[in-house]
Amino acid sequence: MRRLLTFALAGVILATVSPVLAQQRRPDSDRKQDEESAKRKSRDKEWNQPEAPLPALRNAGPCPYVKILYDAGRYMEFKDGRESAAAVAYTGEIQGLASGCEYKDAEPIRVQVDLLFGLGKGPQAEGSRKTYRYWVAVTERNRGVIAKEYFDLPVTFSGDRTNVKESVAGIVIPRATMETNGANFEVLVGFDVTPEMAAFNRDGKRFRVNAGAPKAGTP
Repeated sequence: MRRLLTFALAGVILATVSPVLAQQRRPDSDRKQDEESAKRKSRDKEWNQPEAPLPALRNAGPCPYVKILYDAGRYMEFKDGRESAAAVAYTGEIQGLASGCEYKDAEPIRVQVDLLFGLGKGPQAEGSRKTYRYWVAVTERNRGVIAKEYFDLPVTFSGDRTNVKESVAGIVIPRATMETNGANFEVLVGFDVTPEMAAFNRDGKRFRVNAGAPKAGTP
């Protein structure tokens, strides 16, 4: 599905912005994300999953760094808070990410992000329909949030697992001067997770997206 994101940003690089997302990031988050990226590539080969396509956009300088926030890259919903395969209700993971940007002269930076979600339901799922929520945020590099927007992702499961592709366009980042390039900014994405889910991710715990689902032929 194609999403249009319209951030209302000031025409200069902001220095005093909301620190919410910056506070969530930890010094070792980049290292853990690299490890997660390697695991995803290995899993994609195992499951033969396609990567999100890279948009063919024009850019006259480096693009903003686009990445998945480690603490919000996976969604694990358990019944009654019990962390076990038998208690899994719904799961999700951002399994693929690709981006492109375009800008020239003093024009603002326009970014498009393509996402591949792997979603699953477990034995405690209350039905075949689930609406996940995710967000896209623009930040100054290694600083605070400039703008953040949430999107609903409604899913109807025909089995225990499904993949969904989303394309978010219309991310427009104003530049203070012609010398201001994409390297000054980051675009972060993640699920809208609870503090318990964020802690689960932060501790490196994980289940497959179809964790807890009965195996084929199991009565």
